Amino acid sequence: MKTPVAFLIFNRPHLTQTVFNAIRQAQPPVLLVIADGPRVDRAGEAELCAQTRAIIQQVDWDCQVLTNFSETNLGCKKRVSSGLDWVFKTVEEAIVLEDDCLPHPTFFPFCEALLDHYRHDTRVMVISGNNFQFGRKRTPDSYYFSHYNHIWGWASWRRAWRYYDVKMSLWPTIRRGDWLHDFLRDDRAVHYWTEVFDAVSRNLIDTWDYQWMFACWTQHGLTVLPNVNLISNLGFGAGATHTTEVTQFSNLATEAMPFPLQHPTFVIRDTKADALTHQAFDRASWPKKLKAAIKYTIKKYIDKPYLLKWLKPYSKDS
Repeated sequence: MKTPVAFLIFNRPHLTQTVFNAIRQAQPPVLLVIADGPRVDRAGEAELCAQTRAIIQQVDWDCQVLTNFSETNLGCKKRVSSGLDWVFKTVEEAIVLEDDCLPHPTFFPFCEALLDHYRHDTRVMVISGNNFQFGRKRTPDSYYFSHYNHIWGWASWRRAWRYYDVKMSLWPTIRRGDWLHDFLRDDRAVHYWTEVFDAVSRNLIDTWDYQWMFACWTQHGLTVLPNVNLISNLGFGAGATHTTEVTQFSNLATEAMPFPLQHPTFVIRDTKADALTHQAFDRASWPKKLKAAIKYTIKKYIDKPYLLKWLKPYSKDS
């Protein structure tokens, strides 16, 4: 393996160890580790963060280990975005894994092969290991193209990440001009993603990844998605930042990617696959959107912080 791996960790040593073991089997030549600091109001979290960071000391192969550890808690949005800025300033391309995203062993050669194949093709901005089609496929190819850049195990290049803007500064212009409709061409999808991007711009969601989706969309960038699932997200449930509720996407089984890869003969987005993905995530996220709407109303019209404690932050499954 020749591709650097970026590893995002925080306060879950057990999950981190599991995913680290998978990285150890792949033996990347460079491991870039991003860690947030403990929250001062969480008893025992400093110890958990220390235990999690100590796992990186288990590197026992020929590997350059680079760390970007924050001593204070920055939160998901600032920590991940700043960490990935650091990654893509340091290396030209990388495979990115979070502490709860367990890859199949073939995930690494799949990403590496396609990072090489599409390195200079600016139509493609992301390689992902996720497949949420539950067995459905339209072609015998190894992968298809999507405008959903699922981030439970993914890879990209500096040339693509340069469009990332955690503040989503272009959103007001895109919203006013109804450009999202020109891109999505689906009224329900436009309504859904307008709500999401509005919530991000109002800081109702402490996350970094919707901004990455938005950046790709502003460039009409495509994501490669495998025709078999290569990543199992083990982090659903208590202790998660966003995936706090178990859904059909929890702990998905993985499957080996056959090699050599069979590349599509055309670069066209699979709109039917994307429609199925949107429907599934829309159904899964409506309780969270309801909580977000209530939280926003309380914050805007009542503005009493103690009333917000019972509401979890707006969260997502994608």
